[in-house]
Amino acid sequence: MFGAERTRTLLGPVDPARTAAIAPPLVSAHELIDRADATEMTVGHRRGSPTRRLVLTAGTLAVAVGAVAVLQPFDGPPPDVPGGRGSTAGSVLVPVSYQFDTDPPAAGPQLRALAGKIKDAEYDHLGGRYMYHHTKVWGDPVMTSADGRHHVAFAGETKVWQAADGTGSQINTQLEPQYPDQESRDYWQRNLDRRPVVDATAAPAMIPLPPMELTPPSADPSQLRELLKVEYGAGAASKEVSTLYAQFVIPRAARAEILRVLAAVPGFRWRGQVTDRAGRDGVAITFDDREHNAQSLLIFDPKTGELLAHERLTLSPVLLSAYQVILDAAWTDRMG
Repeated sequence: MFGAERTRTLLGPVDPARTAAIAPPLVSAHELIDRADATEMTVGHRRGSPTRRLVLTAGTLAVAVGAVAVLQPFDGPPPDVPGGRGSTAGSVLVPVSYQFDTDPPAAGPQLRALAGKIKDAEYDHLGGRYMYHHTKVWGDPVMTSADGRHHVAFAGETKVWQAADGTGSQINTQLEPQYPDQESRDYWQRNLDRRPVVDATAAPAMIPLPPMELTPPSADPSQLRELLKVEYGAGAASKEVSTLYAQFVIPRAARAEILRVLAAVPGFRWRGQVTDRAGRDGVAITFDDREHNAQSLLIFDPKTGELLAHERLTLSPVLLSAYQVILDAAWTDRMG
């Protein structure tokens, strides 16, 4: 999972603590978990029922950005409400199929070749006051069953209009749950009273964005290397590329240089032609972080070099942990 840092990235300009210095917690996460376990054991004994613990990973997102999800592990809407008890909504997520599934070549030569031939994107010939982004994210938060084997999370859809001074508006829509495997889907369909639910009656609200300093990326290689944090490796660079493309409308020269910077980062492998979760053709690179049992996947438009998607997978067993799909990026003078 992306964790707290990923949550801050997704919150972006509406993060109320974006510029604040956060003091260390008074109680460690481990101690909080131990306290929760002790409390649940006591309560469970009084009720004469088995205990259970639901783990929410990076769960501040749904609350902080005003999304319409209501995390209600024990109570939910009636069966006739979408996402309620008796609902079979929610799909099983299948990892993207790679052209080069085994023994993929190093990505450097292919990324450099792509950088040299990309064309203008539609927005390269347009202008406007606002940068517009339409994204879809799954995996923040994730709810895990007490045995640690079954997972469920909602997909959130976000539309952002942001001016150069940071002001603008954002709309968040919480979507139906999705599952990383069929076993998880079956489990949560059997235990709908424990699963988080969508408030189907809540209409997405337009959230105003406060002023903030925005510095668009340049095509200077040294600045891009620093911005993408390549000194921390391919995993960090993957995350920073995703953050950059979800916030800025990036011109062709900078897109090309981003590809060249990634080409020089050790560890990226070329996966060839793929299809992203929006049904678009792309080319992909991955980085396997064996130490953390995780894989980072980046999918690029083969014509324009734009980032289409970023995914995070568990390597063993192979399961999707989180994804972000950039459905649209543009310049516009209108919000909504």
